[in-house]
Amino acid sequence: MATLPVSFIQVTDITRITPRMARVTFEADHLEDSVGLSPDQQLKLCFPRAGQEVPVLPEQTDDATSWYQAFLAIPEEERPWMRSFTLRRRVPGTRTIEVDFVLHGDTGPATSWAGSARPGDRLGMVGPSAVYARPVSLTDAITDADWLLLAGDETALPAIGTLLEALPKGTPAVAYIEVADGAEQQAFETPGEVTVHWLHRDGAPAGRSEVLTEAVRTAEFPPGRAFAWLAGESGAVRALRRHLVDDRGVDKRSIEFSGYWRFKLTQDDAPTAEDMAEAQERLAEYQATADDNS
Repeated sequence: MATLPVSFIQVTDITRITPRMARVTFEADHLEDSVGLSPDQQLKLCFPRAGQEVPVLPEQTDDATSWYQAFLAIPEEERPWMRSFTLRRRVPGTRTIEVDFVLHGDTGPATSWAGSARPGDRLGMVGPSAVYARPVSLTDAITDADWLLLAGDETALPAIGTLLEALPKGTPAVAYIEVADGAEQQAFETPGEVTVHWLHRDGAPAGRSEVLTEAVRTAEFPPGRAFAWLAGESGAVRALRRHLVDDRGVDKRSIEFSGYWRFKLTQDDAPTAEDMAEAQERLAEYQATADDNS
C-alpha cells in the first residue's frame, strides 16, 4: 500500500508577495527526497484547533487508508482542519519549503491562520503524495502536443509557477490567469516560450466571474495539438474542460484538471453530485492511462 508522508513544519518567514497572497517559509521536521523535484506537487496542511499549539495527528503508517481512518477517528473538536495546497518551492539540499496562501479574509481556517501567522507557529503536513494527485510529467505531456495551455484562478498560481519554471527550453505555452486586479499579477522565470494573459475580475466575486472561461472560449489558439492544465474553482474548471473537449476537439487524455475549491462550499462539506461524477471520470481516465502503459 502507498505510504503517506507525515511531518510537522514550523514557520520561519512570511512574505506578502502581492496584497492578497502571502508566501510562508517553513522548516520541516523531515522531508522525503522526492519533495520538490517535480512541479505541481500537492500536499495537505493541517491547522490546529483553538487552544492547540500543534495539531493532533496520527503517526505515519505504511498504509494511506489506515492513516486517514485514524485521522477521522480523532474527536471532531480536536481533529485539525485539513486543506490542500501546492508546494511552491523546496530550497535544494534543505528541509525548507515555501507555500503560497491566498488571503481572502477570515472566511476559513487556512486564510485566517495565514493572516496572523508568526515565525515559530507549527502546522502538520501530509504529503506530497500521488495518493492525492497524480504527478504531472511535463515531458510526457508535451511529447504528443505542440503547445501547452494553462488556465486557472489565483488559487492555481503556485502550481502554474512551478509548471512554467519547469518547462523544457523553448516549449510553447499560453497561460490564462484570473486574479482580482492588476496588483495580484506575478512575474515568473521560465525557459519556455510563454505568453501570459492576466485577467482581472475588477470587483466581481471570485467563483462567480466568467472572465477566465470567456477569455479561453474566445481565444485564438496556436496551431497544432494542445495539452491543457486546468485548475481553480470547480465550476469554472468543468466549464473549461467541456469547452476544450466539445468545441475545440481536445482529447480528454490531453487535459489535466483539478477543482481546487467550490463556490460557497469548503473541503469539509460533502461532495456534490458533480464532484462525484468528476471524481469517477478522473478515476476512469487514470485507470485507462495505467492500462495503456502496462
